[in-house]
Amino acid sequence: MSNLNMSEQFLEVDRLRSELLQNIEEVDSASTTVNEESFSSQDILTRIEGVILDIIKSLSKGEAPVLVLQNRNTWSNVSFDSAVGLHMSSEASVSTIRSDCASSVNRFALILKVLSAIYKLVQSNSYATKRDIYYNDTQLFRSQKTVDAIVDDISCMLKVPRRNLHVLSTSKGFISGDLCYLEEDGTKVDCSSSSTAIPVSSNVCGIRNIASSAKFVLIVEKDATFQRLLDDDFCTKLSPCIMITGKGVPDVNSRLMVRKLWDTLHVPIFALVDADPHGIEIMCIYKYGSVSMSFEAHNLTVPSVLWLGLLPSDIERLRVPQEALIPLSRSDESKLRSLRRRPYLSCQPQWDKEMQIMERLKHKAEIQSLASIASDYLTRVYLPNKLRYGGWV
Repeated sequence: MSNLNMSEQFLEVDRLRSELLQNIEEVDSASTTVNEESFSSQDILTRIEGVILDIIKSLSKGEAPVLVLQNRNTWSNVSFDSAVGLHMSSEASVSTIRSDCASSVNRFALILKVLSAIYKLVQSNSYATKRDIYYNDTQLFRSQKTVDAIVDDISCMLKVPRRNLHVLSTSKGFISGDLCYLEEDGTKVDCSSSSTAIPVSSNVCGIRNIASSAKFVLIVEKDATFQRLLDDDFCTKLSPCIMITGKGVPDVNSRLMVRKLWDTLHVPIFALVDADPHGIEIMCIYKYGSVSMSFEAHNLTVPSVLWLGLLPSDIERLRVPQEALIPLSRSDESKLRSLRRRPYLSCQPQWDKEMQIMERLKHKAEIQSLASIASDYLTRVYLPNKLRYGGWV
């Protein structure tokens, strides 16, 4: 692609970036990222010691110790701010984990067990994965999910981001494109290979010296679509850009990486998801966050994310063949109604309009449905035109 064509290709993207940069001071002042360096090891140790001291005080009074945790899985504990996303309310309801109650004593003990492991990690300035903690006593924890939930509960209880607890998680996401950076241990990572992707770092907050000329970042919902874009050399054809996938519902590391790219590069971030309720919800997690992780919204959400495709209106506009569409199930219809009631839809009238179109069509479409028009339609026509003519909402 010639320089002239390249400048024309990114004219609308560049215009969008100018708008984002104009708004950036206002957005950043409302969405100030928690300064992770403000949590020294001593701060964290002191907070853990405070929890243990409360337990000792209760025992000294002859009372059964309790742990008080904010409820992380209820919408009633969440507030919405268009500049931050879903964040935990200051007056969130709590659950009391009692040590003298048969239904909660096991959870009480497990929390203390993990708290002890975290204390040792922070004290020795070493790191472990959640999987390491689980395999330290598989019979006690019974499942990996138990450890995952407890680590997040402790993070919420101590009001400390999880990675400051020295607990890491293996990433499931991948990234590719015009991006180089250094890992915390000094390892240089180059994501520019056109044929293979790099796993998202398991310590995103330790990344430094990010270098990129990317014009935009493309979040791809599904791994199959991501791999297809890799095979079609998308990042080279529409260079310079970055694409990332969380392989479905994104893990925390993928969300941290998207936030890191936004904070560092301040370029437009687009989402490419299926035109179905599940895809829309995944896009909303990147943009506005999730209820369960709302206590850490400032580090995880990117409210500037825009919906590039696949739009329900594209199904009609492009006349995607009927046989490539899938009827909405009852579960889909229920999810769609639920999405339209979410607090963030009030500031996204265009998204709501797209969902109304889906309801009217009574059908959904996967990104792969574009192959029914032409096998290479996604990378040769659809995405280049979307980016060239500003086809996002």
